[in-house]
Amino acid sequence: MNAASTADPVHSKALPDLVTKLLTARQESLVLYHKLAALKSFARADPVRRHLLHRFQQALVDYLALGPFEVFQALEEQPADSPYCRARDLARQLYARIAGTTQAALAFHDRYDGHPSQAELAALNEDLSRLGEHLATRIELEDRIVTAVRQGSTRMAA
Repeated sequence: MNAASTADPVHSKALPDLVTKLLTARQESLVLYHKLAALKSFARADPVRRHLLHRFQQALVDYLALGPFEVFQALEEQPADSPYCRARDLARQLYARIAGTTQAALAFHDRYDGHPSQAELAALNEDLSRLGEHLATRIELEDRIVTAVRQGSTRMAA
């Protein structure tokens, strides 16, 4: 690993750093998701609730982009003899399922983007529940890839 990637993991393109970035973004999204879900009702769409929804949507899109645009791309760029081959093969195998969860999350984002109507906000809890199921599936699949990346990193360090 070069000095630049260890000095600045936020901008690093090294796989372990990208995985850390992905997990951090995922955690931020989940914290905001749980705050939204805890509100129970969006019957009144006050500015605080709308702001929380907007923050969640931003964090969700950031998180969704990290997988395909950074982690998966970095895995695809690995040479044939890379210790990350297993992770790359697993990512290829799971990509379609992960992409399905991305589409569901983006549909949620698009539905509530801008200024959703009171009727749309009334359905938010139900939509959050469905989104939560998709996110749980995504997390399960991502964790398999994360584990494979970490095993590859361990092999490199040995």
